[in-house]
Amino acid sequence: MDELPGSWLVELFLPTTTNDGTPFPREAFGRVRDELLEAFGGVTLFSRNPAEGLWAEGEGEGAARDEVLTAEVMTDRVDPRWWADYRRDLEERFSQEEILMRCYRLWKL
Repeated sequence: MDELPGSWLVELFLPTTTNDGTPFPREAFGRVRDELLEAFGGVTLFSRNPAEGLWAEGEGEGAARDEVLTAEVMTDRVDPRWWADYRRDLEERFSQEEILMRCYRLWKL
């Protein structure tokens, strides 16, 4: 897929702990911050109050839970291949099956 022109907001949801509950070191989030800053010239990392994510594991298994930090990038172009590669890299670094990313088209009012 080609780059998508326009103004975009990309959100990344990063887990604050490993699957066994061990907190990730601050350096892990600093690395993401620095990478996004270098690639896009700016980044916002919401780290004061981690959000809680819940999802159903399966029938009768209850809910799984994550606390996440959100990183946001505003950009004039989105390269889906770059973001897919970056997501795979983050999934490996944070030992996750999936790192959620969302991309929104922005309109200036």
